[in-house]
Amino acid sequence: MRPLRALCIYVAVVFLGGALLAPWLYCLAQETAHTFPGLAHQPFHRFVNRSLLILALADLWPLLRSLGATSLREIGLARPTAHWRTLLFGLLLGFTSLALVASVALAAGARAFNQQNDPLRLTEKLLGAALSAAVVAVIEETLFRGGIFGGLRRVFHWSIALTVSSMIYAILHFLESANHNGTVTWLSGLELLPPMLHGFTNWEQIVPGFFNLTLAGALLALAYQRTGNLYFSIGLHAGWIFWLKSYRVLTADVPSANTWLWGTGKMIDGWLALAVLSLTLILFTCLPLKPKTDSTR
Repeated sequence: MRPLRALCIYVAVVFLGGALLAPWLYCLAQETAHTFPGLAHQPFHRFVNRSLLILALADLWPLLRSLGATSLREIGLARPTAHWRTLLFGLLLGFTSLALVASVALAAGARAFNQQNDPLRLTEKLLGAALSAAVVAVIEETLFRGGIFGGLRRVFHWSIALTVSSMIYAILHFLESANHNGTVTWLSGLELLPPMLHGFTNWEQIVPGFFNLTLAGALLALAYQRTGNLYFSIGLHAGWIFWLKSYRVLTADVPSANTWLWGTGKMIDGWLALAVLSLTLILFTCLPLKPKTDSTR
């Protein structure tokens, strides 16, 4: 049960440690306000989010080592030049699947094209979305699929590991930003953690939003299981992230739209996204994918 114990310790360190670190980072930002005024005026919840991310990244390699990984190849990051086609195939599937969500929502009148975009701003936003897609996909796939899913399947059957890791992935992505009012103390980060779970009290957010995230995590883990490496998962995830970052830029809200059915600007919180992700899963299971042996092994 060592992988399960290591995972529990990692989650505790990230959340409790991040909540305790956030007030110190906030105070540091106030002390350096004359040098970094933009940072000092950020709301406190952003410091909490950044603290969680800092500790998640700092403790990533110790977690992977404790889960039994001694090299990048063991967590699915084999020689990349041997798997670039797999990466591109995953990218195409991810990009196309959420492009379908956007197209249907626009065609149904649930979203409208954003007419306020000027070419320069649009280009900057899309380039930023592409960069975020590349960076976040690599980090999250290494953590959630290479680390958590890969570690859990050392102890449990891969289907159980897939279910558990996908739910962890969904829970962490389901957290909401919560505003903090009043003076920031060393306990403020801990006080902000319960409001970040507010989404779990709203049934219309859980269904289908939480289910969509769980299904997405399952699809990414299944891609790792079937291909034997993380490159299809990274490509698939990157294609999704690009759309998630671009959707609010390219489209605008329609006040009369049924957001429970079509989704909001978040894109994957409606029944439409659940239907498309389900179709993507069916299509993926029909693909003739086989684990590819790395020639450098």
